[in-house]
Amino acid sequence: MISISLVLFLLGILGILVLNTKKVADHFKEQIALTVFLKDTAKEVEIDQLEKSLALADYTKSTRFISKEDAAKQHSEEIGENFMDFLGYNPLQNSIDVFFNADYVSETQIAEISRDLSQKDFVDDVVYDKPLIALLNDNVKRISFWILVVSGIFLFIAVLLINSSIRLSVYSKRFTIKTMQMVGATKGFIRRPFIWKSVRLGVIGAILALGGMAAVLYYVNQSFPELNLLADRNLLIALFAAVFLIGIIISWISTFFATQRFLNLQTDELYY
Repeated sequence: MISISLVLFLLGILGILVLNTKKVADHFKEQIALTVFLKDTAKEVEIDQLEKSLALADYTKSTRFISKEDAAKQHSEEIGENFMDFLGYNPLQNSIDVFFNADYVSETQIAEISRDLSQKDFVDDVVYDKPLIALLNDNVKRISFWILVVSGIFLFIAVLLINSSIRLSVYSKRFTIKTMQMVGATKGFIRRPFIWKSVRLGVIGAILALGGMAAVLYYVNQSFPELNLLADRNLLIALFAAVFLIGIIISWISTFFATQRFLNLQTDELYY
């Protein structure tokens, strides 16, 4: 029971990681900003129209207007002194930070958006971190691929571990199985109590694993609320149900084949 619960717990945690890989990647993508620097000659109505059009665009998650005064104050706090005292004027510009929806964070799409914004007469420059976007997209693809590979390997290992545990349990009863068979018990009659016992252990192990998964999920969600891991409840319910069913199905199949093996052995083969 303990071995089943531990294996299912680790399998479930990996499943949670797989389901939330895209959500975590999207969270980091949505932190990347494109900054639109505005000319000093830009009229207030032009700035308002641009900010509203950006806010309503499909690719925009949020926008933030930063006046040249706020930018100067922030810059002074960062360097620890008021640079305008030396210059005698404020060289910074009004700007709008645009944060994108994750699906639009790609080199081609952001480059196209940047070109469109640069064509406006009152826009002085458009700046974004192009190398970071390329690096982030490449790493997301690489990490997603290896998570899927590891998930497949771990699922295979989980099946082997549960199967081995059940086969050892049935192996210890091999003489009882053969004795029942010799007095006329049918294979189905002999197999039934072993299967029911393994299924019960699978159910208990799955429940313990689900409890551990729920505790870890709650803790991570409390520690990183911005990821909003509990938002998609249907996927989580499906994952929990899958782990529960895997515990039952593997236990049932492993017990069936393990008992079948010993039922087909000759008496002198039980000692090997």
